[in-house]
Amino acid sequence: MELESIPGVGEKTARALAELDDPEAVIEAGDVLALSSVSGISEGRAARIARGAIQRRHDDPGGFVSTDRAKSIYADALSLVQARAVTTYATKRLQTFYPSAKRSRIEAAQATVSEAMDREPTPAIREALGGVEPLATPTGLRIRDRCLATRDGESYAAAQSAYPEISVETIEDARDINELARSYSTVIVLDEAFAGLDLTGDVRVEPDALSQPELVAPERLLTFFATNRDRIEAAIAVHEAADLDPACDLDALRSALSGVDADGTIAGDDELDRLSVAVDDLDAAVSTATSVADDHLRTAIRERDVTIEGQDFLSLVEQGARVDSLLSRELADEYDTALEKAREHLIDSLQLCDAETELAAAIFDGEPTFPVEPRSDATSRLRTELTAARDRHAARLKAELAADLAALREPVETLVRDALELDVELAIASFARDFECTLPTIVEDGGFTIEGGRSPLLDVSFEAVEPVSYSVSGVTLLSGVNSGGKTSTLDLVGLIVVLAHMGFPVPADRAEIRRFSELHYYGKSQGTLDAGAFEATLRDFAELVDGATGRLVLVDELESITEPGASAKIIAGILEALTETETTGVFVSHLAGEIRDAASVPIAVDGIRATGLEDGELQVDRSPRKDHLARSTPELIVEKLSDEAADSEFYDRLLAKF
Repeated sequence: MELESIPGVGEKTARALAELDDPEAVIEAGDVLALSSVSGISEGRAARIARGAIQRRHDDPGGFVSTDRAKSIYADALSLVQARAVTTYATKRLQTFYPSAKRSRIEAAQATVSEAMDREPTPAIREALGGVEPLATPTGLRIRDRCLATRDGESYAAAQSAYPEISVETIEDARDINELARSYSTVIVLDEAFAGLDLTGDVRVEPDALSQPELVAPERLLTFFATNRDRIEAAIAVHEAADLDPACDLDALRSALSGVDADGTIAGDDELDRLSVAVDDLDAAVSTATSVADDHLRTAIRERDVTIEGQDFLSLVEQGARVDSLLSRELADEYDTALEKAREHLIDSLQLCDAETELAAAIFDGEPTFPVEPRSDATSRLRTELTAARDRHAARLKAELAADLAALREPVETLVRDALELDVELAIASFARDFECTLPTIVEDGGFTIEGGRSPLLDVSFEAVEPVSYSVSGVTLLSGVNSGGKTSTLDLVGLIVVLAHMGFPVPADRAEIRRFSELHYYGKSQGTLDAGAFEATLRDFAELVDGATGRLVLVDELESITEPGASAKIIAGILEALTETETTGVFVSHLAGEIRDAASVPIAVDGIRATGLEDGELQVDRSPRKDHLARSTPELIVEKLSDEAADSEFYDRLLAKF
């Protein structure tokens, strides 16, 4: 497949998509989540690419909504569903649903939507969905305690590509490796030729290292799971709240997550915590232990009866007098006790193990001094040992945990994907419930039949919307009183037809919709057009009539484009031409009678019937009556005045004019 053959994919985007393991499969599947993981492709752009792939699969040229008003109706329909999504992903993913004239696409969408309508949105699921987002790819990771080494140029380039977070070094012989081992805690050699050599330090010969990231760079997986912890935990909550079948054992996943700290380090291991604290607190612990020894000696000196008075002796000591011989002679036992107290304090405060206590003891060992002077060389040796032990233990834990997490990487991606897709389904289900929708029947001929349709686009609560039933096959004029609901009826028809061709449920008790080739909806123009605009409008209708087979044409008060007398004749001519094609059309007009009279062929006229006036309010039957030319509002008012007047001769004369 040529990626650039997909609508919306240009050369630059095709290069970006090539980063995917199998871009053709991802695009064919319309996988918005995978597409949006590509650098530079947003979720919105991914949805458009996926929609282009869907169109390509169904050989769908698009363009079902062919006028600005038709496109506006589609945007309104989509917004009604998107408003019920929780995640940004679902909002974008819903853009892959679009009105299509292709039966295969409509049926595929209906199959998806039908399953979605069985979902039960609950507050618990929606709350859990609030924390779900597409998994993020961590950036900026650097691993500085190890390196990869090779003497092969191809391996060097491959290693740099596979592990950008780790330094890659060139080597010639074992001497180079030993040199690297003095600079890095771990050296991973890629060349099998070095196996079996006597090498110093933590050197591992791993010819398969390029294919084992969980062993070479376990931090990569740990950072990934740490970065996405909240998203993963939210996806777990969604699966539990919705009783979804998870892609992995959720308890095992929780356990693995608990082993990773927020910064990607190992969490919850007592030995690693002990070693980390010991390294961090070593200097402070040595200082405190020294104070313990000094305090013991200071007390002993004050209380000891020697040749020099204790207080004088202390004064001399504090003034820097040489005291090693005095301490050895007079306070040898006390000095030993002071050092032992210092050692005990250091060992206890750092929780040192048996192997480490010998190094700790050496810190307080040497010629007697006051104040006590810990040995810096011994402190450095202990620090080196603790640091090495910490790093070795951390490396082992990272490798073990990364091995567990590696097995969970794909299931986690599925887990999050399923949670996000559930949001798409729940948005559809909520839309269907909120507007009491049903799946329409799609037929191959006729026009449309709507029973009990209610528009959610009106500026009133949906519960207050009066249901409308209307059926049209062929070309029809729709008449009716001002504010009787003609335009809202046209909007309802447009909305239901658009939703039906999206494969979506429609807000009606029942609907049977022909599979139209296009929807052309012309809204009411604002005032009379000038000559140029009028000419352009006529050209639009000339193109519309040419090859109009299978289209649905909705027109609202076209007569407003020019003078009423001319409008009636022009509309009559358009209707005559449309009746010669397999077009379904509804033209709303106040000139229905004049248009019918001007037409040379029979034109059906339906009417939204006004039943009268009550307290100045128009009473209307919102469902159009077939073959009925509706009376105008002025006629109803004149009739009301005639009925109420004592002398109705004037009103009767006016009424006779209608």
